Amino acid sequence: MTAIRLIVGLGNPGREYEATRHNVGFRWVEELARLQKLSFRSETKFHGLTARGQLHGHEVFLLMPQTFMNVSGRSVGAMVQFYKIAPAEMLVVHDELDLPPGVSRLKMGGGHGGHNGLKDIIAHLGSKDFWRLRIGIGHPGDRAEVSDYVLNDPRREERELIDDAMQKAQDIAHLVIEGKTEAAMLKLHSS
Repeated sequence: MTAIRLIVGLGNPGREYEATRHNVGFRWVEELARLQKLSFRSETKFHGLTARGQLHGHEVFLLMPQTFMNVSGRSVGAMVQFYKIAPAEMLVVHDELDLPPGVSRLKMGGGHGGHNGLKDIIAHLGSKDFWRLRIGIGHPGDRAEVSDYVLNDPRREERELIDDAMQKAQDIAHLVIEGKTEAAMLKLHSS
């Protein structure tokens, strides 16, 4: 049972990307920080915004890479090396095309499924064995439309579903942080 030491939210920096589908990872981590009363600060050596605090009895780092999505690994790699964090002690929160809006899933390891942020993190870590919190955004139906789709804001009814899924995932955050991942998956996947 491994406690989580680093939670990474994936997204693109900049106002214009704030509400896009691709930025649900940022939004989830920002909400976690808000609930735990943690504040982010810019750290150039990690190419990102970081926060740290005691969450559920564990020291946890939060990271929002300020590179762009497809080079997220540079930021994650720098932080993991500096604090000697094992891949299994890391949770990456990201948008997931293969899940419909309203669904979020927790899983360990696996491929990148075409997600450029994950692809770059795997390349930098040399490992796929980290936890992922996959927040469903749905698929546009055509691969050629994916990049436009993820860089646009969800429709109102999709946003409500996504927000709902993100809230359910917040409700199990403490279990994940404590390393009670089976209990977390059971609760999240049956809700």
